[in-house]
Amino acid sequence: MQLIDPNHPAYRRVWVRALIVGLCLGWAALEFITGDPFWGVLSAGAGVYAFYMLFWTFKPQTPAEPAEAPKPEETDPE
Repeated sequence: MQLIDPNHPAYRRVWVRALIVGLCLGWAALEFITGDPFWGVLSAGAGVYAFYMLFWTFKPQTPAEPAEAPKPEETDPE
């Protein structure tokens, strides 16, 4: 089961992917510091999963180029 779709256009920018991973791991650190290891482990797991999907297995796809309109046939004006 795939929770994060790495092909979604929102994940094209590196800073977006880094922010998601950083927030998850930062939240895990906060939970561990405040003494709640259960939520810390869950947040760390989400951060590790996000890193795996958004960096490790991420294969950027180039945006599809619009198809060229067919050129009108050149006719001889004679």
